[in-house]
Amino acid sequence: MNRQPALILAVHGTRDPHGTAVAHSLALRVGEITRQPTHLAFADVLTPTVGDVAARVPGPLVVVPAFLASGYHVRTDIPHQLAKAGRADAVLTPALGAHPAVVATAHRRLLTTGYRTGDAVVLACAGTSDERAHAELRASARALARRLRAPVCLGHIATGGPTVAEQVTRLRDRGHRRVAVATWLLAPGLFHDRLADAGADMVAPPLCPDPAIAHAVAERYRQAAIPQPV
Repeated sequence: MNRQPALILAVHGTRDPHGTAVAHSLALRVGEITRQPTHLAFADVLTPTVGDVAARVPGPLVVVPAFLASGYHVRTDIPHQLAKAGRADAVLTPALGAHPAVVATAHRRLLTTGYRTGDAVVLACAGTSDERAHAELRASARALARRLRAPVCLGHIATGGPTVAEQVTRLRDRGHRRVAVATWLLAPGLFHDRLADAGADMVAPPLCPDPAIAHAVAERYRQAAIPQPV
């Protein structure tokens, strides 16, 4: 008998079919790695919602939020959906952004675009109005800077500022001839499409479907599902 908790992979949701396909592929791969039931759920935009899935999945449950910072959906929305579904017993793991495999993936993705030592770099994130989540995003930019051994500034796509385009302009005004955008987004969609108009010389692809992301989700699950030694 399977005694391990089921896994809900909670993603934001997008109307872009390519982004949705990436989410389904990620859930499939996570299930293959963990060998546990893995259910895809959406925090926003699409259905089934996290609450819908949590209400119908019996037994122990771990929810892994596939978000790159702990903003509104991770801190407020998903816990509210779980409570409303009667699944306040579910274990909600930390968001993915702080996992070292994620920044390593962003680094690899950037290198595939033709980045060269000396290029200025903007880390493009969706953005947030939550100051705690914004602090996590700044920490991610610093982590990428350590890997590159070069400065990395943070640019926002949708919420907050400065925007990616503003950061690109600022870097050019400071004399940088080449500016690269590293992408802090999991899947293709409207936000990544907007980066094409930011004025950079190169834009990295989204983080998925890099296999490391699925392994990061699986590790979050295992850390929550398997009691750790005291």
